[in-house]
Amino acid sequence: MKKTVKGLTDFIKKSPTAFHAVAELKERLLSDGFTELSENEKWKLKKGGKYFVTRSESSIISFKLPKSDYKGFYMIASHSDSPSFKIKENPEIDAVGAYVTLNVEKYGGMLCAPWFDRPLSVAGRVMVRKSAGSIGVESKLVNVDKDLVMLPSLAIHMDREANDGHKFNAQKDMLPIFGDEKSKDKFMSVIAKAAGVKEKDIVSHDLFLYNRVEPSVWGASEEYVSAGRLDDLECCYGSFEGFMSAENKKNVIMHVVYDNEEVGSTTRQGAASTFLKDTLERINDSFSKTREDYLVSIANSFMVSADNAHAVHPNYAEKADPVNRPQMNKGIVIKYNANQKYTTDAVSGAICKMVCEKAKVPYQTFTNRSDVAGGSTLGNISGTQVAVRTVDIGMAQLAMHSPYETAGVLDVDYLIGFSRTFFENGDF
Repeated sequence: MKKTVKGLTDFIKKSPTAFHAVAELKERLLSDGFTELSENEKWKLKKGGKYFVTRSESSIISFKLPKSDYKGFYMIASHSDSPSFKIKENPEIDAVGAYVTLNVEKYGGMLCAPWFDRPLSVAGRVMVRKSAGSIGVESKLVNVDKDLVMLPSLAIHMDREANDGHKFNAQKDMLPIFGDEKSKDKFMSVIAKAAGVKEKDIVSHDLFLYNRVEPSVWGASEEYVSAGRLDDLECCYGSFEGFMSAENKKNVIMHVVYDNEEVGSTTRQGAASTFLKDTLERINDSFSKTREDYLVSIANSFMVSADNAHAVHPNYAEKADPVNRPQMNKGIVIKYNANQKYTTDAVSGAICKMVCEKAKVPYQTFTNRSDVAGGSTLGNISGTQVAVRTVDIGMAQLAMHSPYETAGVLDVDYLIGFSRTFFENGDF
């Protein structure tokens, strides 16, 4: 368990943005003998081969082909992004002549208050000129990797009602301090230095704030782990470990990681895109299968949409459903919603439960209170492009969408065991 949790926290520390998370997965895949494919080139796939393809550097699909013909596609999908603040173009703001703050905007539906009074830094990617006079650019990942900015709270003396609740204005309240007045015009030079490029060669950027507080294992019995981006890097990591250790026998097994789930998935690299559909069709075409063969394979396929779930909160138990109240360290959470915010139905839920039983992994259920609207996941959105049977699961956690979230240390191992069993026994 300790080894698994360390693997998770190491992965999270190396993944301050979706771009870095995909880069980490890519490095692991290459070291394990996977072949990288490009959407810009023709694919030449071989039975028994291991492959992966990326899109926009922030989404990745990995797959293993069986040595004989395949029956269907068995997939676990998660997402690489987490709520944060994106750095705007021309980011520096002169603040009262004494500070330089950074102009940022909200990415996703985050809890704002926990971003205050903790060390933050900046990471993402920059687009750099290939050569002078050329319109070609190349991407460079960047992580400043030091305590760089801070969002200081307003003192209680100046806001006596602060503890009675505060509505945060993203343009006014959420601008981090970069430095004093002498730091003017230095932000992009800091980014250039961290990226190992010349400032004048940076053409554009996708940069985000991230929390610098180290992951922590805590509790009376060290039963909890806290870190940034547990939603959804915990599911991404756990399902990936299960995928890597699984043997595929008669199906194509696939690990799918989408970007932009936190902002609706309607992007070129999101779950609403054609990324998965394109990949499946190219696998089908590589083996000279017909359109009819493809449709049969889709009908024989199954997806697990893996995105973390809400644990019952000790101080807000009334916010949970009266009977479906997941707990951390109690196993896979199967998520249900009558209005199909989650894809689970009686069929896919039953299959998921049987996979858990075969894997000897505990499971529990989550539903929202009937009078409270809940969130949604990528499962149904992905289904608009590839309509396969799908179940929505997650691991129970607290403080979802905070820059520092909490989960159970046992649940990562449960997810790995579930994922391995799912991939190795796909014939539902």
